[in-house]
Amino acid sequence: MDLTEVSQLCERFKAAFVRKDFDTCTDLLSQLKVLLTKFRSLPPLFENTPNAVNELLLAREIYEHAVVLSVKIEDQDAFERDFFQLKPYYTDAGSRLPPSQQEYLILGLNLLRLLVQNRIAEFHTELELLSATALDNPCIKHAVELEQSFMEGAYNRVLSARQTAPHETYVYFMDLLAKTVRDEIAGCSEKAYDYLSINDARQMLLFSSDQELLEYVKEEHPEWEVKNGSVFFQKAKESTPCKEIPSLQLINQTLSYARELERIV
Repeated sequence: MDLTEVSQLCERFKAAFVRKDFDTCTDLLSQLKVLLTKFRSLPPLFENTPNAVNELLLAREIYEHAVVLSVKIEDQDAFERDFFQLKPYYTDAGSRLPPSQQEYLILGLNLLRLLVQNRIAEFHTELELLSATALDNPCIKHAVELEQSFMEGAYNRVLSARQTAPHETYVYFMDLLAKTVRDEIAGCSEKAYDYLSINDARQMLLFSSDQELLEYVKEEHPEWEVKNGSVFFQKAKESTPCKEIPSLQLINQTLSYARELERIV
């Protein structure tokens, strides 16, 4: 199959993407990925074939759509695979191709994914690889500011950042991050308090209405008890098993270490 035929299949893929027919997109994407393996100009070979630039541009566009598609279908594993297939087109082939308008959007999405998955070390590693120009881009800055707010525990800023997301595709990861934040607050709350009034619990968990709070409790924490205008955590505490400290085993180990040290001295 030549470049023209792959381009035509790509147009069908993009048309299905526009009409939000994601099942067809997934099927066509699988076909496109197989066909791209026949182009020797693509990573990892990067052979200088007559149509190398056009083939690289087409492949880059396909993988960019693949990354966004993975967000649309809420598949984080597919996102990671497609992002790593796309990345060489921004790095290794970057000097041979004109800049992509989607590059910073997708790099920002990847930073957001790492933040959602609590892979903070990888987040900073990716950040170190970015140029000064990239760091000034709104998509990248949004992810960086989110990470700073998350690390500072400024959870209200994390949740309000959803309203200022630089692109609609960011909303999926923003919602996941909001859930992570609320789960963190919920875990601390049930350890710190026996109960909270519904009003206090709503404010602490950063919900805008009592109804949102009650739905969250029903779906995420059925072990909590809502009665008399309060949320009771005691039930959750009772259901958490208390781990015994193996004191006798620790004493024996300590004495054993002491005897070994005496022999060495």
